[in-house]
Amino acid sequence: MTRLLLLLLPALLASIAHAEPYVQRADVRTFIQDMHERHGFDADALDTLFRQTKPIAAVIKAIMPPKDPAVRSWQAYRGRFVEPRRITAGRRFMHAYAAELAAAEARFGVPAEIIAAVIGVETIYGKQLGRFGTFAALTTLAFDYPPRAELFRKELEELLLLAREENRSPLSYTGSYAGALGLPQFLPSSRRRFAIDFDQNGHIDLAASAGDAIGSVGNFLAEHGWERDAPIAVTVTVTGDGVRTLLDEGIVPRLTPMQMEVANAGIQKLGDGDTAIPDRPAALIDLVTPNAATEYRLGYRNFYVITRYNRSSFYAAAVMDLAATLRISK
Repeated sequence: MTRLLLLLLPALLASIAHAEPYVQRADVRTFIQDMHERHGFDADALDTLFRQTKPIAAVIKAIMPPKDPAVRSWQAYRGRFVEPRRITAGRRFMHAYAAELAAAEARFGVPAEIIAAVIGVETIYGKQLGRFGTFAALTTLAFDYPPRAELFRKELEELLLLAREENRSPLSYTGSYAGALGLPQFLPSSRRRFAIDFDQNGHIDLAASAGDAIGSVGNFLAEHGWERDAPIAVTVTVTGDGVRTLLDEGIVPRLTPMQMEVANAGIQKLGDGDTAIPDRPAALIDLVTPNAATEYRLGYRNFYVITRYNRSSFYAAAVMDLAATLRISK
């Protein structure tokens, strides 16, 4: 799939360069009519928005998978996020917003360092919010990136609904190439469903209010099933021949470590601080680095919850590891 997408890139970019204006395209006209019929949007106003919007080639390039398969390296991935600049910024963030983080932990049960780590991984605490016009970015992906067009048309719909709710122009939002917004990089659908006015100033601002970002991340994780005072994952070694069977089960925690032993995976815990809980369901997670030993963890419910934020085991493990560093530094 990755190779196929990369082969399609020149064709996608060429089609963007020669495409007719969005407002004249049949698929865009259908979208406009649908938004009018289902949500009562003024079709002429939507016409005006799409008339002002052009596809962004940089968005298509950015969303493509990396050419180098070595990028899918856990050690390289971890090194991007658990590194001195982010750790230093994370310590400053936790100090500056200690009260907000403590309040979010008390309300949602999500540890302060996990909330801080998510924001750190997403935007380095606001240093990388993205500069793409959100409407143009989502329009580009919704109508000029077929592999994920359905997802991004839904997010474009959500952006229009969000803008109407906030009495803002849809063209006023900026964020990542994929349409993510603010310090926690919420897509418009998550922004509408999970963002909260945590600083209680009467409106939600994920870009300028660290308090709102902190509370919204806590709310997102809690709504997805975060378990208060429960473990996230434990590092283990595996020595049996049943490892592949357990990995094929996926990342949803279904089996207890004791049940995993039936699969002859030879699971053993590592480190004095790690505790494998015999009766708590987990999933076996493999963190692969080319030309190096694979790292394995037992991921519990809270590990899975972090993957609802970004559906990647690498992502959840990086959040976990950055949080551990920030926790130690408190």
